[in-house]
Amino acid sequence: MEVALLQHVANEPGGIIEEIISSGGVSLRRVELYETNELPPLDSSHLLVLGGPMSVNDEDEYPYLRQEKALIRDRVTQGRPVFGICLGAQLIASAGGAAVSPCEPELGWSEVQTADTAFPGLPHRFRVFQMHGETFDIPAGATLICRGGRVSHQALVWGSALGLQFHLELTEDMANEWTAGRRTDEHSVIMNETRRHLPESHRLCRIITSKFLSHPGDPFSWI
Repeated sequence: MEVALLQHVANEPGGIIEEIISSGGVSLRRVELYETNELPPLDSSHLLVLGGPMSVNDEDEYPYLRQEKALIRDRVTQGRPVFGICLGAQLIASAGGAAVSPCEPELGWSEVQTADTAFPGLPHRFRVFQMHGETFDIPAGATLICRGGRVSHQALVWGSALGLQFHLELTEDMANEWTAGRRTDEHSVIMNETRRHLPESHRLCRIITSKFLSHPGDPFSWI
């Protein structure tokens, strides 16, 4: 079993998810798209697609986005597990034919709640870290998993792919780096909330990542 990790920028790594993968003895193949500018052939059993500042619509500037969408569609067709975060979730939606468009930017901690079809193990309401300026529509045949207040679509399942708009992989160092350019008072508030909410965020991340790595059979199912 091997996880292929698609990383779009240096400062958006897999965070706590990488620790969970390593502690489980699972092989990890990191693909640094910001260095390669293209997607190499991949036959890893699992696909993890991370965040990034670009839009899924920027295919002319970042041609590998088109390759990622094709890879996600292929994996979903095969029923192989895909896990996307932020940009990764938007890539899943786009791969399924749904629109991705600008929305009210979210930065910092906010509450989301599970939709009618809940991911097993998630509470009805929980707080998550947000850092995005675009949102996704729901592809045909996909299921909305989580809703938010300001931005409604927060998590989806499309076949064997799960996409989270928010960052459960977050570590304290990542939050500090991502918000270092904000006003001092805003940065202080975000970091205080990070220290308060991070343990529960990590607990939920372990639940989801454990499901991702379980792969009980083909086709893989998240819900």
